[in-house]
Amino acid sequence: MNTLIVYGTKYGCTEKCADMLAKKLEGKTDIQNLKNMKDIDLSQYDSIIVGGSIYIGRIQKEVSGFCTNNIEALKNKKLGLFICGMQEKELQTELNASFPKELLSAAVVKECFGGQFIFKNMNFMDKMVVKVIAKTDKDISNISEAAIDSFAKQMNAALYQVTGNR
Repeated sequence: MNTLIVYGTKYGCTEKCADMLAKKLEGKTDIQNLKNMKDIDLSQYDSIIVGGSIYIGRIQKEVSGFCTNNIEALKNKKLGLFICGMQEKELQTELNASFPKELLSAAVVKECFGGQFIFKNMNFMDKMVVKVIAKTDKDISNISEAAIDSFAKQMNAALYQVTGNR
């Protein structure tokens, strides 16, 4: 069982979540930041997981571009989709708005992993936006390990159904 996790991140939260997730998946798992990714042969993977972080209600263009450019290949894999973000009340809406409807319906698991604000990593404008919108100037992390565990269990179960072995 080979799994590829591709992600887009701005300040590292999605990368952190992808690393946490990879440790919980069965079989071989490759992780690739979409900003650094060159052509990759998706046919060598049984499952593909796509994740990104949400800023001002939108996922990174690298993530949406990857999904659009590979929609047919992704629909034919065991597919998982996740986002990271801090607007807890909006996360489900943002998840559904971040990926093409065809992929949302094809995915075996979709999840919101939470997010974090680490001010030393942010540029000036993002710090100002967070201060106004979230009304905080302190580092906050609400990454949900329970959500990552649940996602991994569902992906592992979906792969087991296909391959029949562990």
